[in-house]
Amino acid sequence: MGFVVSKAMNDSLKGQQEFMRLQLERQLVLQNLMRERQTAMQIAWSREFLKYFGTFFGLAAVVLTTGAVKRKNPAVLLPILPLSFVFRYQYDMGYGTLLQRIKG
Repeated sequence: MGFVVSKAMNDSLKGQQEFMRLQLERQLVLQNLMRERQTAMQIAWSREFLKYFGTFFGLAAVVLTTGAVKRKNPAVLLPILPLSFVFRYQYDMGYGTLLQRIKG
């Protein structure tokens, strides 16, 4: 009698363990999917931001260059330097390999 109850409990325990293992695998798959979607959203946001910032950067470069030529003062071009770093970062984030390098 005790053997039958023990065997039933062991079978039940094995069933629970299998269920927990499957549930854990599903959670891992779901977490991976959510992380991939979040990364895709981040890349999409960066590409969209790059469109607007690229327009601003191009316009600022033209205006600052024109101002530097008219005033004959190359110091007017200094704001282009930090703007170019921001532009390059956003470009690398949207179209480059920044996220792969971060993961690595």
